[in-house]
Amino acid sequence: MIRIRVLRRQSIPAIMACTFFALGFAASNAEEKGQAFEFADGKLKMTAPANWVRKNPTVRIVEHEFSIPKTGDDENDGRFTVMGAGGSIDANIDRWIGQFTQADGSSTKDKTKKDVRKIKEHTVHVVDISGNYKDSPRGPMGPTVTREGYRMLSAIVVTEKSGLVFLKFYGPKATVEANEKAFNDMLQSLQVN
Repeated sequence: MIRIRVLRRQSIPAIMACTFFALGFAASNAEEKGQAFEFADGKLKMTAPANWVRKNPTVRIVEHEFSIPKTGDDENDGRFTVMGAGGSIDANIDRWIGQFTQADGSSTKDKTKKDVRKIKEHTVHVVDISGNYKDSPRGPMGPTVTREGYRMLSAIVVTEKSGLVFLKFYGPKATVEANEKAFNDMLQSLQVN
């Protein structure tokens, strides 16, 4: 009996160490998988990539904001925002197109790629635009800064009860390209709460 008690006492620290290791592994594993966030009045949920940095939104109408670490020689980080807004799907896409110009003077509209997807029974309009971007870091009423060689991946999630939700990811082309798969994986992670 004494030997059994000694073994049990000695095994408690080992059990505790294993438990803490398992909990730490689970936490780091969850971080590697991403960061869940809710939107559309808590009715929908997505998971942002783990390496995107959650920020306090710089504009009040933005519900969620993330900074995407720059890639290679890019000067700026990327930016991802989630917000609800008014207007039609086409009007918002046209507004996004109007935020870009082409260095050669050609039509941005002609170079814009559009795709309509069905994700978890929601229609999602995905837009891909490249060019020189008229950025408004302080919101639509603030001053604009022209950023050369930018790209925007945007999505409009159509919801029955919460209207349209706009997901907008933009930044230097290399940074956006390096995160394009992560952006699409995030869209596919859409869940209904």
